[in-house]
Amino acid sequence: QEQLVESGGGVARAGGSLTLSCAINRRAFNTYAIGWFRQAPGNQREFVGTNKGSGDNSVIADAVKGRFTISRDSAENMVYLQMNDLKPEDTARYYCAAAPIMSSKPQHYLNWGRGTQVTVSS
Repeated sequence: QEQLVESGGGVARAGGSLTLSCAINRRAFNTYAIGWFRQAPGNQREFVGTNKGSGDNSVIADAVKGRFTISRDSAENMVYLQMNDLKPEDTARYYCAAAPIMSSKPQHYLNWGRGTQVTVSS
């Protein structure tokens, strides 16, 4: 069981930026794809993006493409979700998760963090 821990959530104004972090152990960092998902109250869990290996090897959901990016820090075993030009509809709880493959489907992810709340005010 791999442990993932998200941090960096908070309150931002529309047009602002936040960076979320996902801490994971080195073995999992080197082995798994790390996905980001979000879930707002009453909604299904939504794919945000996924990354495996280098920061360039990312797939970003159309809803956030051009505003969100994923990067990795191999020295710290951290995966980051940089969120720019935030909108109120980005308000949700954000989760990172580990999967053997890069996938947009939550059912492919084996381990999940507890999430971090992001609230964007208009």
